[in-house]
Amino acid sequence: MKNKIYISAILVLACLVQAGAQSPVVAPAQKKPVMLVGGTIHIGTGDVIENGTVVFSGGKITSVGKSADIKIDKTGFEVIDVTGKQIYPGLIFPNTSLGLVEIGSGVEVATDNREIGDLNPDVRAIVAYNTDSHVIPVLRSNGILLAQIVPTGTLLPGTSSVVQLDAWNWKDAAYMIDNGIQLGWPRKSSFGGRRGGGDFSQAATTGPTTYDKNVEALEKIFTDAVAYAAVEKPKDFNLRLESMKGLFDGTKILFIITAEPKGIIEAISFGKRYGVKKMVLAGADESAWAVKDFLKENNIPVLLADPLSLPKYDYSDTRLPFKLAAMFEKEGILVGLTYSKQAYGNLPFAAGQTVAYGLTKEEALQTITLNSAKILGIDDKTGSIEVGKDANIVVSTGDILDMSTNNIEYAFITGRNINLDNKHKQLYRRFQAKYDNMK
Repeated sequence: MKNKIYISAILVLACLVQAGAQSPVVAPAQKKPVMLVGGTIHIGTGDVIENGTVVFSGGKITSVGKSADIKIDKTGFEVIDVTGKQIYPGLIFPNTSLGLVEIGSGVEVATDNREIGDLNPDVRAIVAYNTDSHVIPVLRSNGILLAQIVPTGTLLPGTSSVVQLDAWNWKDAAYMIDNGIQLGWPRKSSFGGRRGGGDFSQAATTGPTTYDKNVEALEKIFTDAVAYAAVEKPKDFNLRLESMKGLFDGTKILFIITAEPKGIIEAISFGKRYGVKKMVLAGADESAWAVKDFLKENNIPVLLADPLSLPKYDYSDTRLPFKLAAMFEKEGILVGLTYSKQAYGNLPFAAGQTVAYGLTKEEALQTITLNSAKILGIDDKTGSIEVGKDANIVVSTGDILDMSTNNIEYAFITGRNINLDNKHKQLYRRFQAKYDNMK
């Protein structure tokens, strides 16, 4: 009997240890109005309010302005004094495999971001999203609250969705389901420069014969999809073609990935020919700058990959990846930032790097907030601290774009005060306790 008690105690202890290593508990819905008082508010539109107040209730922002101008009875409110601190919109991470790839290449059981075959527009990344990923809490601790998760592959690898990063399961996480389809435009020749910032795994290198076959396959499925979309109630339901209907009525975005200037022009021209309403150049690098006039003429936004990377070619300006965001901004092209390396938490610091090369701090902030929200089609709900939008807000004791001062003290997703603990912090406390006990 004693042995059974001991075994039970050990099992309970093991469960408690395991529970301590899991992701933090999901925050409950906002129960009472919250008032953040006294902080510097970075709206996300370029405007800044000193000594400001943000009020949100039921997950929505209800008031924003100078503290002296907001006359609200604080009875029943949770009032949080953030004097001397910085209030920002929650950061947005586009074009990522977060929650789909846990460890990285070479560990198949930790990877669920692609399917077999080239034409899978109906494959939905959202259903594979793992809310228990240990990476997600690390991102939240750096102020990243939303992400666009995308499948990878070759021609049409699937459909992306936007998720919020504090949820029990993928249904809870869904912020905007199936917002876009990924198109990996084929290229004829091998990549001639050194590896730059973009993730071009979807734009596979092919020879001229295979290239023609791939383009022909894309033409066929798009021709079929246009015809299918024109029928109000198709007699035979086709899941692949059904998933593409949104491209032709503007409810879905075509995210184009290609590694060369010619491919950019070909892919965008292809989309226009088939009546695609909204297109975005994802994983962009200096190849996109080579066709900037074409992008501007066709009103194509760009998602720049890895501003902290090496330039694409040996002859390129060594600082070009840092400069591109400002260069596109000055051309009037909507630009957002992403980060394809697995050090995902570096996204705000990548944006901060652009400040030294042409952008103001508020413009750099926009590349990972409002600009990205516009590109993803969610700017009516988030991306800035404005009345009526979701209360996706972070409070930092320092500059969110500066690695040395970024320290997120509060984070709210739709008004929910989320837990900012993570694996890194847990390990720090563990080993800090070890060395404290050795003194």
